[in-house]
Amino acid sequence: MRFITITLIVHAPDPFTGAQKSTRERFREVLDSALLAEELGFDGFGVGERHERPFVSSSPTVVLSHIAALTRRIRLFTAVTTLSLLDPVRAFEDYATLDQLSGGRLELIIGKGNGAAQRELFHVTPGDQWDRNAESYEVFRRLWRHNKITYDTKFRPPLHEAEVWPRPLQRPIRIWHGSATSKASVDLAARYGDPLFSANVTNPIDPYAELVRYYRERWAHYGHDPAAIAVGAGTAGYYSAHNSQDAVEAYRPVFARQLAFQQRLGLQPVFPSLEDFIERSSALIGSPAQVIDKVHRYHEQLGHTVLHLHADAGGLTGAQHRASLELFQSDIAPELRRKIPDPPWGWGGGPLGDDALVVSPAASGTPVISPVAATG
Repeated sequence: MRFITITLIVHAPDPFTGAQKSTRERFREVLDSALLAEELGFDGFGVGERHERPFVSSSPTVVLSHIAALTRRIRLFTAVTTLSLLDPVRAFEDYATLDQLSGGRLELIIGKGNGAAQRELFHVTPGDQWDRNAESYEVFRRLWRHNKITYDTKFRPPLHEAEVWPRPLQRPIRIWHGSATSKASVDLAARYGDPLFSANVTNPIDPYAELVRYYRERWAHYGHDPAAIAVGAGTAGYYSAHNSQDAVEAYRPVFARQLAFQQRLGLQPVFPSLEDFIERSSALIGSPAQVIDKVHRYHEQLGHTVLHLHADAGGLTGAQHRASLELFQSDIAPELRRKIPDPPWGWGGGPLGDDALVVSPAASGTPVISPVAATG
């Protein structure tokens, strides 16, 4: 099993104190989280994309490029790339550039995106959002594979013998399909034989497990090898301590902040109490043994081989957050890696060629770009 941490870069006042960090401080936290994830041995770090309050994740390519310059090994995920809102040609240029600069470490998770404000910003309607997502993905997919394409698009000017540069380093890049509630995104993933990443955050497991079962049915319908399926899944929260009661009490103020944040947005909480949240959500709160047991119980229904944790400390102190992630890597991840298989491919995506680039910080703090023979 593989493990990544992700952030949607929420930037909002503390629901209790009203204090809010500056935008620069918030981005600094994201960079620190990515560096910590690599230091502790996580396999990937993801940055979301949202174009509305209270998020500042409208430009994930820029954020991930900065992270690429500060890291050497960790895979760089989008979580998710909202293709329904973007010109697929322009998005391809950005992500191909990022893939080159990172030495071929990019993993895309695509999705239609949520939120009325960002739909209005890009003049996308609920009625055409899925069609835009499917069309943009088709263009995106063709561009990853071919130097020149012709495609009669509906939502952007048609492409005729179009050449788009630069080419990505990975040929092709791996694209996951993010899914929360819709069979449309699941069917799109199954049709092309692509991996699925289940949100698995907002609700109890049942609707997510139903979609994953549907994905497996559609995968077989399209004639793909069942052994080639890969599913990732999110978690609603994570905090572990050697004593389970210590973990619960340390997480209590975090959950209180989450409830206050939902109320501030006018949302009805799905899990009204911390005890209910721990019992019925995908949150991993407790001792290492309890966390391991819950991941196995979710794996029985989802069959996932990649798991994401939240990169942000939330209401935890920096020391609590780091200690909990360290405990995950020392006491939890090794057991899960032993018992649950990896995705059915080499994690790095295969050989990248002699012209791969690794961006690493020099002693002076100035990034150095050097050619390497990369194996992913």
